[in-house]
Amino acid sequence: MALEIEHTLLKELHTHVEAAYPGEGAGFLLGEERNGHRRVTAILKLPNARAASARHNRFLLTAADYARGEDEADHLGLTLLGVFHSHPDCPNRPSEYDREWAMPWFSYIISRVDGGAAVSDLSWRLAEDRVVYEEEMMLVSM
Repeated sequence: MALEIEHTLLKELHTHVEAAYPGEGAGFLLGEERNGHRRVTAILKLPNARAASARHNRFLLTAADYARGEDEADHLGLTLLGVFHSHPDCPNRPSEYDREWAMPWFSYIISRVDGGAAVSDLSWRLAEDRVVYEEEMMLVSM
């Protein structure tokens, strides 16, 4: 399994999560999947619906956000592939909170944002038994 994203889309994602700093930024990954290879061709940037006092280490996408993500994917002829979010000033590994809210069929890009600048990205998939995340190969294309 691999997740591919164009450099320009990754930069757009970075701009969004950097603007959310010191809180977590989030949104959806839209694209295509073929033979286990996912290619992100669009992102949907969303506001963090979590209370302002908790945004530094939590994000929330609402049911309305998910409906908007599905509608946008349908409108573009794409699939909702997953979620992106940031971890401000801490490692970009999924937290227990992330695991509790994750869905095994989604890819999760977590961007580490240190001091307001995105410094690294990792993609994760939750195992079907929902016990552990597995790092997903992430390819950045030009």
